[in-house]
Amino acid sequence: MTDFTTRPEIRGTFGVATSTHWLASTVAFGILEKGGNAFDAAVAAGFVLQIVEPHLNGPAGDLPIIYHNAEKSETKVICAQGVAPAAATIEHYKAQGLTLIPGSGLLATVVPGAFDGWLLLLRDHGTMSLREVLQPAVDYARDGHPMLPRVANTIASLSDYFAKEWPTSADVWTPNGVAPKAHELFKNPDLAATYQRLIDDSEAAGGARDAQIDAARKAWSEGFIAEAIVDYLETAEVHDVSETKNRGVLSRDDMANWSATYEDTLSYDYEGWTVHKTAPWSQGPVLLQTLAILKHFDLSSMDPMGEEFVHTVIEAMKLAYADREAYYGDPDHNDIPMDTLLSDAYNAERAALISDKASLEQRPGRVAGFEHLADAYIKRAAQDFGVKDAAPQEPTMAHLTEKRGDTVHLDIIDRWGNLVSATPSGGWLQSNPIVPGLGFPLNSRAQMYWLEDGLPTSLAPGRRPRTTLTPSLAEKDGARIAFGTPGGDQQDQWQLIWFLRMVHHGLDMQEGMDAPLFHSMHFQGSFFPREAKPGEMMIEPNVTEGTIEGLRARGHVVTVAAPWTVGRLTAALRNADGTLQAAATPRLMQAYAVGR
Repeated sequence: MTDFTTRPEIRGTFGVATSTHWLASTVAFGILEKGGNAFDAAVAAGFVLQIVEPHLNGPAGDLPIIYHNAEKSETKVICAQGVAPAAATIEHYKAQGLTLIPGSGLLATVVPGAFDGWLLLLRDHGTMSLREVLQPAVDYARDGHPMLPRVANTIASLSDYFAKEWPTSADVWTPNGVAPKAHELFKNPDLAATYQRLIDDSEAAGGARDAQIDAARKAWSEGFIAEAIVDYLETAEVHDVSETKNRGVLSRDDMANWSATYEDTLSYDYEGWTVHKTAPWSQGPVLLQTLAILKHFDLSSMDPMGEEFVHTVIEAMKLAYADREAYYGDPDHNDIPMDTLLSDAYNAERAALISDKASLEQRPGRVAGFEHLADAYIKRAAQDFGVKDAAPQEPTMAHLTEKRGDTVHLDIIDRWGNLVSATPSGGWLQSNPIVPGLGFPLNSRAQMYWLEDGLPTSLAPGRRPRTTLTPSLAEKDGARIAFGTPGGDQQDQWQLIWFLRMVHHGLDMQEGMDAPLFHSMHFQGSFFPREAKPGEMMIEPNVTEGTIEGLRARGHVVTVAAPWTVGRLTAALRNADGTLQAAATPRLMQAYAVGR
């Protein structure tokens, strides 16, 4: 569509790595240069992202991975989404006087998952040792890394709170009582020591590479890390966004009895592409369902920056996200009608609901035998939970409000055709206090459960929260592409728009990254305080004024975002001839693609 982009699209044949921070991207590519594969590189980058973007992810957070192993010719999911602890019951939480699970603090904590997911990927698909892939993270934590302005601002905005309520966090994030300045070297010696001990202890245990990795996994789930976490929780009472102090329910057995697992992807065919997503314990299928609705419209004839395209896509997303809220949940614990939700007949009916006007209603479909869930969602979306003036805990635009957490993303392809797409999140510096001596906090993913019985997303022991984390992998005629973005509820909206413009309008990868993005806030949010904003949407201003006014004339409540603020997409492509491409958003001047 244009001869100019904000940066060149990376092209080569050896390997490409792209992520939401340039240091992670260059570390990943360095691993490829040393002979590692995409899986080794992803693990190294994933741990570095915990160091350089601690306001967006941490080792005790959550992690979905979609990968393609070229040698095994398999495309699978690693689910490293921890479950609710055994003592996490609706009765217990209601006894604390809660109607919503707080968006921070110990009651919001599920079993930490990210660490084990990364090591499962490394053990089964990587080639390098634990020391080789962890060393860059150890170095940055021990010796320091340039502090991102947004991390510095986040810490500064919370420094008084840390000093008053979370002193262990104050010790790590404001050493000697001083908040770090932007671009200064920042060190986390406790986290460096934690990772160094993991490396040293696993090597001392002896055995082959796989045995050493498993020794580190056991140290996390049953050894010194689990002991430090559980010892802390035995007496900790933590102030959270409920404005009270609460104790956690995570136990030693919860840590010991959980590990990351493999799953099949959920896939959908669209315009010759097979798109792979995670199961409905994440929001991933919502992208597939939106594609199934949009099959019924001639998107190729629409201006990809125009009013008709934006309106049609927004309305389709509203319908799919309403079904997400009504029906998605952990399929190990619930009957999720995914076959119906992705069926042609059902989505033809959904598509017929889209008119030339913006809908202001919550309209989940009525799936036979599940109608009560649709009714429950409509009622829930209109409910006042009595939470006033609360900041969302993972918002649409996390980077614009520093106290809110968000997510990171990476995509990597190696010379052998292995692909990794991963969206780590949780365990943010603002989610919980630092566990003494370990250098990292626990997560707050439990805020995504409901304290209401009978729902796929009801709080229940051993159940996964229905997370927003949603990497993507798609393939067509021998080509494969990995892509994703941070952004909470907006992840599958921004990814969808980028993918549609590539498929229907021929935008290349970087062009699509640079193009103006938009999203809906109409449906109920996944994060505390769980608001729905009927008819509301946000769009970047570099569409035409006519597009914006046309959307308003159709009844959309349009907020025009500040320029270059919506979306943090990255993507990597392996063409059928083996050539490679990669791209990263210019927004925030932080994400970068590298390769050769």
